[in-house]
Amino acid sequence: MHFKLLIALTYEEKSDAIMAAARKAGVMGATVISHARGEGVKPQKTFFGLSLESHRDMLMFLVEEHLSRSVLETIAEVGDFSQSGGGIAFQLDVEDAVGVAKQMSELTPIVENEI
Repeated sequence: MHFKLLIALTYEEKSDAIMAAARKAGVMGATVISHARGEGVKPQKTFFGLSLESHRDMLMFLVEEHLSRSVLETIAEVGDFSQSGGGIAFQLDVEDAVGVAKQMSELTPIVENEI
């Protein structure tokens, strides 16, 4: 079984909705790094050196490769990533993973239906 790492960077108020949608799309878990900071093409305004922008979360999902594109599209839709500054999601190929035996046993029948 081959996996992809999906990473979504979004406003923290959208994280719960994205997590719920990802679970419905077949994701079995995630890691969330709160209070991530990023900067786009144009630096955000500050007030006395303090950022006026709300915090972002980094959500990381380890997803079986046959499910990854549909999960990525779901995340983009729920997170409204088509809007400028709304967030970003991307996937990376995972060469190897350990500690996912339970997920593999549960994913096998689901993936067989996708193939």
